[in-house]
Amino acid sequence: QVQVVESGGGLVQPGGSLRLSCSVSRGTLDDYVMGWFRQAPGKEREAISCSSSSTRVLDYLDSVKGRFTTSRDAAKNMIYLQMNSLKPDDAAVYYCAAKRVVGVCSGSWRWYTFRGQGTQVTVSS
Repeated sequence: QVQVVESGGGLVQPGGSLRLSCSVSRGTLDDYVMGWFRQAPGKEREAISCSSSSTRVLDYLDSVKGRFTTSRDAAKNMIYLQMNSLKPDDAAVYYCAAKRVVGVCSGSWRWYTFRGQGTQVTVSS
């Protein structure tokens, strides 16, 4: 069973930054399409981005474009979500997900085979 593990969440003041990390427990990152999602209390889960070794990063969420950046480091088997200029509306549980396929991307949570437990991001002064 492949495990997907997120880390890096926490409490940050408005305008601050956080970097989330995500890893997969088996294989190499290049074998997987990776997605970032978030879910705030009482709201539906939102797709943030999707990336694979053979495609550019696809950004799905207009409200974070220009502030959030997804990147991959195959050497470290890690994917990152750099979040800048954080706002209270960005507070949510952030999830990473993986699917062992290449060349495609999806913003659907159900499409991914392996899903992390999430890491809490709180934006408050």
